[in-house]
Amino acid sequence: MFKKILIANRGEIAARILHTCKRMGICTVAVFSEVDFRSPFAREADEAALIGPAPSRESYLDQDKIISTALDYACDAIHPGYGFLSENANFAQRVREAGLCFIGPPAPAIAMLGDKMASKALAIKAGVPVAPGHHEALGGLEEALALAEKIGFPLLLKPAAGGGGRGMRIVNEAHELGAAFAACREETRKSFGDDRIFMERYIQRPRHIEVQIMADNHGNVIYLGERECSIQRRYQKIIEETPSTAVDRPLRKEIGRVACALAREAGYTNAGTVEFIMDPEKNFYFLEMNTRLQVEHPVTEMVTSLDLVELQIRVAAGEPLPLKQEDVTIRGWAIEARICAEDPARGFVPTTGMITRYAMPRGKGVRVDSGIEAGSVVSIYYDSLLAKVIAFGENREEARQTLMRALNGCHIEGLTTNGDFVNAVVDHPAFVQGDLSTDFIEENFVSAKSKSPTRLENLHYMIMGAVLIYHTRKNLVRESLKPMAAVVGGAHLPRESHDYVVRVDEEVFRVNLHGNQVTRRWQIEINGSNYEVITPEFEYYRRRLKLTINGSRHMFRFRYQDDHIQGFFCGIVRTIEVYTPREWNLVKFMPKRKEAVQQDVLKCPMPGLVVAVCVEEGAYVHRGDELMRIESMKMESGIASPRDGYVEKILFKPGQTVETDDTLLIFANSWQKSE
Repeated sequence: MFKKILIANRGEIAARILHTCKRMGICTVAVFSEVDFRSPFAREADEAALIGPAPSRESYLDQDKIISTALDYACDAIHPGYGFLSENANFAQRVREAGLCFIGPPAPAIAMLGDKMASKALAIKAGVPVAPGHHEALGGLEEALALAEKIGFPLLLKPAAGGGGRGMRIVNEAHELGAAFAACREETRKSFGDDRIFMERYIQRPRHIEVQIMADNHGNVIYLGERECSIQRRYQKIIEETPSTAVDRPLRKEIGRVACALAREAGYTNAGTVEFIMDPEKNFYFLEMNTRLQVEHPVTEMVTSLDLVELQIRVAAGEPLPLKQEDVTIRGWAIEARICAEDPARGFVPTTGMITRYAMPRGKGVRVDSGIEAGSVVSIYYDSLLAKVIAFGENREEARQTLMRALNGCHIEGLTTNGDFVNAVVDHPAFVQGDLSTDFIEENFVSAKSKSPTRLENLHYMIMGAVLIYHTRKNLVRESLKPMAAVVGGAHLPRESHDYVVRVDEEVFRVNLHGNQVTRRWQIEINGSNYEVITPEFEYYRRRLKLTINGSRHMFRFRYQDDHIQGFFCGIVRTIEVYTPREWNLVKFMPKRKEAVQQDVLKCPMPGLVVAVCVEEGAYVHRGDELMRIESMKMESGIASPRDGYVEKILFKPGQTVETDDTLLIFANSWQKSE
């Protein structure tokens, strides 16, 4: 067994690997960039080494630095985690040539399976179903047009190299193919240095199903069930679960069998994931194989009671797998939500900043894999993933309810995250029913808001929390202003019945509280609905509030903005205004403030690096034209013009960094070209 392992990664996956190594008695070396010097993973490792500046190409992607550091610290092996160099065949080969062990598959398998076209050919050879299409590099547009007629529309153009959705284009009709072909090839060339693209039939409303496999150096290959990963944005997963609601036992056995067949055909060892798309008729087709540990591996660990990182390490050390296929047991259900630094309301653009408050849930059936803490700085240089919240239950509904409660307890301040959005997904009626596809977000949400009506009971719960906070604070102020004699000489229980009026958006709710802080028991009526509530002794003055409502415990988050209270619960985010009846009579007819929209400038929607300016000063542009491209957290995004008009001044050049709401360029005030 290895005595010391270097972890060539950062954040939550580095912390995850550290946890297993510590339990196995293996010493660890963490590598960190200048911006990560205070990160928990660097502090928790036995040893840590600075490997360069913040840009990943100068630190986490610098193969020479990582290998030399491993040798300098007398390591036996390198664990690449996921991302960065984990699927780099050249790196895997160089690690082995340096006399170190690469905790992952052999370099030839990484190279073969990392090429989309080569992996499709291998899948066909292994008897794995593939989507109808042309799985060789397209020579040009004419060939693409001819093949498209045979394959049929809609179809999908895909890059041979890379992943993450970059370069992919859906083509619905023949006249769209020319522009899509050119854009796909150009983006693929820029992203991966390889402009080879191929095409296949686009499967409409597919599910994304993947199979976790593990293979050793002794010819043993097993699968550990499937994962449903259909909830995605920008082709990136945000909710994963196992098992899938669409897979029964015979289908699980068949999809696992072909996944193992592909691994054997590739001469694969260590952990890997074979990914499929499944159509509504439950026909499944090979998508790709990820030659590494997956972000979503914890859900598999929770239902199998296996430590996949430990299995990776033991296999890499030459040990045979400790179990056979018939020994694999799957019990219960697990669902994972990725907490990312991004703003769902603004198209999931990345966000950055310092985390000023941080609290994660705990409890039975809850696991949190995290790489951050209060004081952590989230920069533009790396992936937006902050933490993963995983919930286990004996069945899917129990796991779902546990995850919702856990997400209600997630508290991150200092930057915007998708935490409330993923909670809204988990609470959506379509998710509850298991009606999933990769189109789930587009079908069920608009600008991160659910198309389904808000559950009235959940809204009532949030209102109760806000009113109790308002009421308690008012009472504290009132008591503090009483003369001391009245307090000392006349001890008595406070008045028990209180009426309030609450406005949430355009809805008005009449609320009656009956109870007091002494007993902490309340009867609350909201528009005729009655609830019994027990409040905690002190906690309901804080940002997080626990209430027992009709016998069930619930966690809420609140943020105080002037005279308003912003509430967060089960994915619902609302600004709540609480008034006494007298106050309500004064304010109910007052107009609401409207924010002015300024369109004479182009504002930056995210922090990042300007990689291209697509327009010149003096040029006339139309609304929707791409004016700049910004790279942030491994994602490149186009910034569109908000209006028609002439560009008067451009304020940033390629290579410069920008922050959210920076003015990128200024439009001429008139429709005429400025002199």
